Amino acid sequence: VQLVESGGGLVQPGESLRLSCVYSGLPFTGYDIGWFRQAPGKSRERIAVHEAAGTSYYADSVKGRFSTSKDDAKNTVFLQMNSLKPEDTAVYYCNTGTTYRGTYYGTDSWGQGTQVTVSS
Repeated sequence: VQLVESGGGLVQPGESLRLSCVYSGLPFTGYDIGWFRQAPGKSRERIAVHEAAGTSYYADSVKGRFSTSKDDAKNTVFLQMNSLKPEDTAVYYCNTGTTYRGTYYGTDSWGQGTQVTVSS
């Protein structure tokens, strides 16, 4: 399994970014794609999951500002981030996994991450 994130950058508060996660090598199509982030000195935080069925769920910290979508033809899941705040600054990663009874179970497959910096 290979995951490649892209789309990070430096933006000002209130601006938007769209991250991409291109996946390949999945043994079947039923995997969820989780989005995580890790800020300096903090543990990795799960912020969104795009489920194989097409639904999504979000952490409270990003609910209403972030959304996910998927392009099956391009094997890509997107993370649209709006109204960015300085506290959204982190390295963002995608991960494969599955959701069972409301709990996300991630695999050991991670991308290399993409840096998002929100600063004026």
